Amino acid sequence: MKSWCRQFGPRIPGQRGFTLTEILIVVAIIGILASLAAPSFSDLIKSQRVKSMATDISASLTLARSEAIKRNKNVTLSPIVADTWKSGWQIADPDNVNNNIEVHSAFEDLTATGPSNVTYRSSGRLLGATAPAFDISAAGSSAHRCVSVDLSGRPYMKDAAC
Repeated sequence: MKSWCRQFGPRIPGQRGFTLTEILIVVAIIGILASLAAPSFSDLIKSQRVKSMATDISASLTLARSEAIKRNKNVTLSPIVADTWKSGWQIADPDNVNNNIEVHSAFEDLTATGPSNVTYRSSGRLLGATAPAFDISAAGSSAHRCVSVDLSGRPYMKDAAC
């Protein structure tokens, strides 16, 4: 294998690295490319936040169902602030002194609509005759997720509005 000096000529002492002009041109090109990629990156972040909230609601529904079966009594999933799911939610056992099984924190900059609460019976089925659905979206983004629950109590997620 030939050495670097034989391939590209002899190395002159004191000439190593890049010039200031070359570095400034590379930094300018990187800045331009980053500014072009920023809007799509912002949409990706919003989409992932919507997906994260939908996954958390689905996991909380599954936990509420399993707790109802385990405790052999009704367990309710409800928003902390009335009818505002984006402010967080809680899983509660109405007969327990501590009342809260789990409390989930708020999601900022997202919109979530859903029922006033979801109650699971001791059989793991829903209390009521209407299957609840949660519609989650972000402002300024086309990202939507729908978390729906069938009457048997199993939550399902789809990548679209409800």
